[in-house]
Amino acid sequence: MRSYLITIAVTVAAAALALALTTVVHRAARRFHERSRLLAELSQHSYRPLQVAATIVAGQFAVRASTGYAVGTAWRQALLHTLVLAVIAATAWLVASLLLVTEDVALARFRTDVPDNRHARRIKTQVVMLRRVTIAIIVVLALGVMLMTFPSVRGVGASVLASAGVIGVVAALAAQSLLGNVFAGLQLAFSDAVRLDDVVVVEGEWGRVEELTLSYVVVKIWDDRRLILPTSYFTSTPFQNWTRTQSALLGTAELDVDWSVPVQAMREELRRIVERSELWDGRVCVLQVTGATGGTVRLRALVSAADAGSLWDLRCLVREHLVAWVREKEPTALPRTRTELGEALGGWQPVEQRSAGVDLRVRAQRDRADQRAGAAGADLPADVDTPEDARVFSGGEDGQARGGAFAGPDEPAKSSR
Repeated sequence: MRSYLITIAVTVAAAALALALTTVVHRAARRFHERSRLLAELSQHSYRPLQVAATIVAGQFAVRASTGYAVGTAWRQALLHTLVLAVIAATAWLVASLLLVTEDVALARFRTDVPDNRHARRIKTQVVMLRRVTIAIIVVLALGVMLMTFPSVRGVGASVLASAGVIGVVAALAAQSLLGNVFAGLQLAFSDAVRLDDVVVVEGEWGRVEELTLSYVVVKIWDDRRLILPTSYFTSTPFQNWTRTQSALLGTAELDVDWSVPVQAMREELRRIVERSELWDGRVCVLQVTGATGGTVRLRALVSAADAGSLWDLRCLVREHLVAWVREKEPTALPRTRTELGEALGGWQPVEQRSAGVDLRVRAQRDRADQRAGAAGADLPADVDTPEDARVFSGGEDGQARGGAFAGPDEPAKSSR
């Protein structure tokens, strides 16, 4: 009983001393945390693991010193084995917290609340993925070391290692899907194909990457829904990434109107609309005729915005104002269906006037033939000067750069002989 009391007293004293020392260190770190972000992170995240680890280590040394190394009682061996397991677990906790502190301090240098945060988001994605991998590795190693402290487990270690190849093959076949997602997550983290906060279009939905793990990706849809996809989806299925290089985008608003629409007047109205809106970033404002088949003319308004949300609102605004402008200013340009009854020349005619109409048609055909013959020898008209807001791949610096992306290499100059 006396040895028990001595062991308990020494252990409690050692634990109290360890708690006191860690408390002093914690308060000193908190006093100077404003001068160093590392001290602030250590005092916030590593104080509790350090306190637990120091207390357990102090208790272990106290038990060994108070009972003596020569004493081989069963309770001492069981207590020391329990303390060893606790030391391993506490050490793993402390190492994991130190890694988290290091990663947080590294991430603090890269801000994501700035307009141009592509590089910061890429670093954040990689660090988050590494954090998950390192924590998993630390937990697995800690469990392995704890199991190796049991003599029975060490005895079967040789046979387990001998059959490690077969076990690895069986485990790989059983967890093929899981391992595929894990490797896909690592590939996404380091290939820079998709990052946190990227705007993507997947499964016909557009949203922002909210969470990226080793096994799945959470996409926050624009209407606050969450689309959860396996990481292997992004390595095996094509998807759109709207913010891989920059967040600025181009968008269209298409209208079908009558052939009588004044295109230039409508182009000027589009310019007035976007210039009055704060959603437009001032890069692209183009109105072009992209279709002229059937009974309508298709007009496409191409505008630009700083991000996907602003572009959506700007497209809706342009479409709404152009529809109102056509309805109020150019009602004759509204889409319509024409039906002509009777002869094509002069519309419907009575029966007694049809013969005269035939003569008129013959005379008109002759006049058109004479006009074509006279125009064949005439000079061709000069090129029409198309305004910049009617061209997408030419005119202006932005248009020239966009057109150059689709042009082939320049032909080498021919050497003169």
